[in-house]
Amino acid sequence: MFLSRATLNAILKSVPRVTWAIWLLLLSEFVAGLWTARYAASFVALGTLALTLAPIFFARRYHIYVPRSFMGMIILFIFATLFLGEVGDFYERYWWWDIALHGGSAIGFGLIGFVAIFMLFQGDRFAAPPLAIGLFAFCFAMSIGGLWEIFEYLMDQFVGTNMQKSGIDDTMADLMVDAIGGLIGAGAGVLYLWYERSVFLAGWINEFITRNRRFFSKYRSK
Repeated sequence: MFLSRATLNAILKSVPRVTWAIWLLLLSEFVAGLWTARYAASFVALGTLALTLAPIFFARRYHIYVPRSFMGMIILFIFATLFLGEVGDFYERYWWWDIALHGGSAIGFGLIGFVAIFMLFQGDRFAAPPLAIGLFAFCFAMSIGGLWEIFEYLMDQFVGTNMQKSGIDDTMADLMVDAIGGLIGAGAGVLYLWYERSVFLAGWINEFITRNRRFFSKYRSK
């Protein structure tokens, strides 16, 4: 089914400006790769473009408001991981690149896990023990981290990339960084329920809850 013009305009307006630059670069790399017979680079560029579009269409499909800055961070992470990391060879150029991406994404997934589980309780802070929600949010972040390591292995085996670098050592280091990031993201959610707006990352959490009230019908701010 084709998108209506109104829906398409709404999607485009919700896109952070930095995303346009990323899309233009990916399209340019896709065309240049085909022109110069660098098909692997074209494949990665096209795949990265598709993945950066996915969260935007998902949010619109289910009528979920995602803070623009957070959406921009998601798209930037996908771009930095797949395109800059592999095509730009940033993993080899900068030793800290993989650590930064894993840590940042784990914080994000910890936050996503928190709001997703809090939605299941419709925002009822009394029916949802903060520590229990935090534990599930942490496990969600770790699960995503584990799935990503499987993805890296499959990419190395079947596409010829070198995402795992030193093998098991790289995998375990990534999982430990994921654990730290997931703990920070999930911990921010727990502290939000305890103290609300005076904690780290509370702005994103509060904006998401405020703009998606139908998912948090039982939520009552302090």
